[in-house]
Amino acid sequence: MGMFDCSSVMMGSSPRFDMYGNELGKAIALPSGYANKFVGKVTSYEGYEGGGSLDLEICLPPDSMKALESDEEFMNAPKHEVQEAKQPYYLAPMDLGMLFAHYIQQGLLFTKPLNLGDEQFSIHKLLQSLKDSLSITLVHFYPLAGQLASQMDEGGQKCLVFVDCDKGPGARFIHATLDKTISDILLPTDVPEVVQSFFDHEGAVTYDGHYRSLLTIKVTELLDGVFIGCSMNHALGDGTSYWHFRNVWSEIHRAKAGESVDVPRMPIHNRWFPDGYGPAIYLPLIQPDDFISLHKKPDQLRVRIFYFSSDSIAKLKAKANEEHNHNNITSKISSFQALSALYWRSIIRALNLGALKTTTTVGELLGHNLGWAASVLHQSVTTYGDKVVRDFIHRWLQSPAVFKLDNLTDCYSVMMGTSPRFDMYGNEFGLGKAVAVRRGYANKFVGKVTSYPGYKGGGSVDLEICLPPDSMEALESDEEFMNFVSLPLKG
Repeated sequence: MGMFDCSSVMMGSSPRFDMYGNELGKAIALPSGYANKFVGKVTSYEGYEGGGSLDLEICLPPDSMKALESDEEFMNAPKHEVQEAKQPYYLAPMDLGMLFAHYIQQGLLFTKPLNLGDEQFSIHKLLQSLKDSLSITLVHFYPLAGQLASQMDEGGQKCLVFVDCDKGPGARFIHATLDKTISDILLPTDVPEVVQSFFDHEGAVTYDGHYRSLLTIKVTELLDGVFIGCSMNHALGDGTSYWHFRNVWSEIHRAKAGESVDVPRMPIHNRWFPDGYGPAIYLPLIQPDDFISLHKKPDQLRVRIFYFSSDSIAKLKAKANEEHNHNNITSKISSFQALSALYWRSIIRALNLGALKTTTTVGELLGHNLGWAASVLHQSVTTYGDKVVRDFIHRWLQSPAVFKLDNLTDCYSVMMGTSPRFDMYGNEFGLGKAVAVRRGYANKFVGKVTSYPGYKGGGSVDLEICLPPDSMEALESDEEFMNFVSLPLKG
């Protein structure tokens, strides 16, 4: 062992060896044993799909492996050089305000098909096609391949946080396997904790994009399924832009090799700033310690998905409008406002609160009917217009600050995330229609509700609700709520 030291890199084996020609049916992988493994050892194999492709097995200490995974030259980057990426990408006020938030973690669960296109299914070919199409997609979404950077002002009291698109680590791509079935994921009443393992950046917040990838794709191979999870830095996107990215990636993946793809709705990278502001906005000096508490997992929560069929929502909407109109109000309650009123009342009731620290008291909310609650939400939506948003931005710019989760939510709050209008099930990646949408650990707390389009479409909705165990049990016994919940669609 005196031939090399920790500064050495040693190569073993060769991709020229005929490894996949030794058949009992073609092998699917070439793992090696413990022997001759040490720091800096690299073993090369012929890639599964052939054609000059390679697999490299690399042995490194954990901190060095993490550094390698963040190496911009080594890891995935946009397929072509993007000229705009050479300039700083400045963040808009609401982007900067989200530095406290967890990464967006959402993904799709697919049944493992027999065929992928015209050929027999191969996880290796799927992974390669996902990587190739991701590289092309990142040409259009180039900031996701960058990295957050901070620059102090001359006085050292303020800092500018922006995206350095030219020096980032690139998007991270991970392949994992799990000895579970689709039924293991979908049949339990609550979302199983193993779903959290389908995503990278567990517990990470947006500010961590200074040293973590801004985008990670994690493909988890189950015994009979494939989960494609995506973790995106929240300063680079909200739910709309997150699913826009997935939609464009899916379209590019759908195209045959060499075909050009017309992206009908290109991402807009020119952030909006009010007159007299931007593009560089300095924040009060931020320290990493400001975000430590946000890395902690929430207190014990039950996370359950409730399915509402299109028929059930139609009945709910009719009930809300009938009660609403009894108050001699002519405006119409939408389906989603009716559904939101239902879970708002039901969750507050399940939390067994004695008082509510908002403009609507528990007594008012529960003392009136569903139509009254829906009318309160309807009024909030109709009054939340352009002027309200602009005024909010102007006030923030007078005293820029990072939002604190504790100031936005508490045990008296119910918060809705994402939207059933997003095109989630249209992202197939050659695997057919997904069987379910699931999200990770990120941004889960008491009273958080996340809405997805139902698997059957047609206006059906899945609601993921997070509550303490006793409150979830109360919700499951709430007659008004459960009367509108439909039988779940389980795999």
